[in-house]
Amino acid sequence: MALQLQVNHLSEVSGLPPKPLHLAIGMFDGVHLGHRAVVDAAIQSARRSGGIAGVLTFWPHPSALFRPENPTRLMVSAAIKGRLLAAAGVDVVISQRFTQEFSEIEAEEFLPYLKRYLPRLSTIYVGENWKFGRGRRGDIGLLLTEAKKHGVAVVSAQRINHNGEAISSTRVREYLEAGAIEEANAILGYTYFAEGVVTPGKALGRDLGFPTLNIPWDPELRPRYGVYVVRVSGPKSAGKYPGVANYGLRPTVEQSDQPRLEVHVLGPCPFAGGDTVQVEWLKFLRPEMKFGSVGELTAQIAKDRAEADAFLKSEA
Repeated sequence: MALQLQVNHLSEVSGLPPKPLHLAIGMFDGVHLGHRAVVDAAIQSARRSGGIAGVLTFWPHPSALFRPENPTRLMVSAAIKGRLLAAAGVDVVISQRFTQEFSEIEAEEFLPYLKRYLPRLSTIYVGENWKFGRGRRGDIGLLLTEAKKHGVAVVSAQRINHNGEAISSTRVREYLEAGAIEEANAILGYTYFAEGVVTPGKALGRDLGFPTLNIPWDPELRPRYGVYVVRVSGPKSAGKYPGVANYGLRPTVEQSDQPRLEVHVLGPCPFAGGDTVQVEWLKFLRPEMKFGSVGELTAQIAKDRAEADAFLKSEA
C-alpha cells in the first residue's frame, strides 16, 4: 500500500486496505529509541498478522495550545518525523493537528472517536506513561478499560534506559542544547541531521581559504551554537562527504539575528547553490565565539579542520 504522509486529520484517512490496523500513538518527536520500542511493536504485530502498521502523532506540540508563551520546541518537523517513521517501516502516518476542539475530547470518548475514522482499529500501542483525553485525564488503566468495550487490544511499552536513565525527548533536547551531540545520537538511534538548500553567500569563507556551503536552517529546537564535525550528502551525491560546520550567528564577520549552518567540506565539494543537502552531526568541537580579528578566526578554522579530520580518521 502507498504510504500516507502528512495526513492532517483522522477524517482525511481513506483508501486503507480492509485489514486490521495496528496503531502506535504518541508525539514521537525525534523518533528516538524509546519511541521505536512502541512503533516497532506495532510494525511487528502488523507483519505477523497481515495487518497495517500505523502511527497517530500530533502537530503542533500540545504545549503550543496550552502554554503558547513557552511551548516545547520540537526537534524535527512533521515532514521529517513522517520520513523517519516511514523508514522504520510504518505503512500509514497520521499527523493529527492538535486543535482546541481535539484537546477537549473526553478520555472516555477517545476510542469511539478513533473508531469512527479507523473502523478496523485492532490494537493500540503506547508508552506506559502515555496520557490522553481532556486534561490528560486518561492513563493506561482507563485505556485498557475503554478498549475492552470497543474490541480493541492495548500494548504498552516500558520506558527504555540508556546508561541508567530513561530515554526521552526531553533528554535528547537537553543534549542538543548542550552540544552533547554524541550522547544525543546514542539515544536517537541515528545520527542527528539538518537539511536545507545551499544558498549563495558573501564568499567570506572562500576569501579566508575555507569555502563553505551556506544553508539557512532554523529548527524550533536549536542545537548549541558552535563548530561540529559533520558528514554531508545530497540526492545527487555518490556518498557522504566529511566536513566541519559552524552553526550560529557568525559574530566575528557578520553578527546576525538568524542562525545559519555553514559547512566546509574536507576535500573536493560536489555541492553548489540550489542543491538540497543533508548534514549529519557527529561531534561537537567548540562553542561559537567572537574573535578579535579575521586572522584569529582563520587560524582557529584551520585548527577546527585539523581536529575534524583527525576525528573522522579515528572513526574510519
